[in-house]
Amino acid sequence: MARFELQFPAHEIDALAGHYDYPDDRDLLELGAAARARGYYTRRELIEVCAWKTPRSRALVASNSRQMVVSRTRRALSATDESERITPLLELHGVGVPTASTLLYVAFPADYPILDVRALESLGVKGRSTYPVSFWLQYLDACRELARVHSVSIRTLDKALWQHSRERSATRRRRRTRHL
Repeated sequence: MARFELQFPAHEIDALAGHYDYPDDRDLLELGAAARARGYYTRRELIEVCAWKTPRSRALVASNSRQMVVSRTRRALSATDESERITPLLELHGVGVPTASTLLYVAFPADYPILDVRALESLGVKGRSTYPVSFWLQYLDACRELARVHSVSIRTLDKALWQHSRERSATRRRRRTRHL
C-alpha cells in the first residue's frame, strides 16, 4: 500500500495552486458538463479529453467505436461505486488510469484529482508505467482526505501537487546546469 504524504508544508497549498499555469481546461470542463448532463461522452469528446492528458494516445483512443465510447462512458458516469466508475473507462483503447482520472475530473471537477507523475512525486510516491485500480482508489482517498483536512478543493490540491513538482524539477535543472 502506497503512503501518500505531502512533500511540502500544507500552508503552501494555496500559493502553489496560484502559481499553476498549465493550459486552461475551461473548454474541457464544458465538454465534461455536457457529457455529465447527457450521461456519456461522445467519441469526439473522448478523443479531445484524452489528447489533452496524453497527446500521443490520440490514434489509439480514436480506434474506439462510437458504440464502445457511449456504452463504457455511460456505465462510468452513472456508477456510484468508485471502482465501478473507473473500470469501464479502462476498457476503452488507449485509456489507462491517469487518462481515466482525467475523464472523471472533466465530468466531475469537484470530485476528482488527475493522477499524474508530478502529483505523485509531491506526495512522495514514484510514478509507474501502469496503475491498478486499487492504486487509483488509494490515491483518490488520500487526495480527498488531504483536501478535507487542509480545507481546500480537490482541484486546488491537485494544482498545488503538480506545481510543487514542476518547481522542484526546475530547481534541480538549474542546480545541474550550474555545476556543469
